[in-house]
Amino acid sequence: MKLNPGDVLLVTKEASVQFTEPMSFRLIKVVTDWITYDGWLWLDGYQLDAKGTATAKRRIFVQRTGLRVLTAAVSDGRIRPPQRHP
Repeated sequence: MKLNPGDVLLVTKEASVQFTEPMSFRLIKVVTDWITYDGWLWLDGYQLDAKGTATAKRRIFVQRTGLRVLTAAVSDGRIRPPQRHP
């Protein structure tokens, strides 16, 4: 899974044990200048409330396999609405 600035991610305990309560997180960037364990990432972004409003800027350390993209950003940085399934 490729992560892009503007993606809204669901961060849960599957990503890291510190996230016992699920958190929506709008990605600013994947921090690539820090060495981490295989499969782990440092991410810069905004913690979002239930309305999608940024409430805090954060840097989090998570496992890539535990992340889920809720809303993907399009290549020009705009937010693409989630796919609706009947």
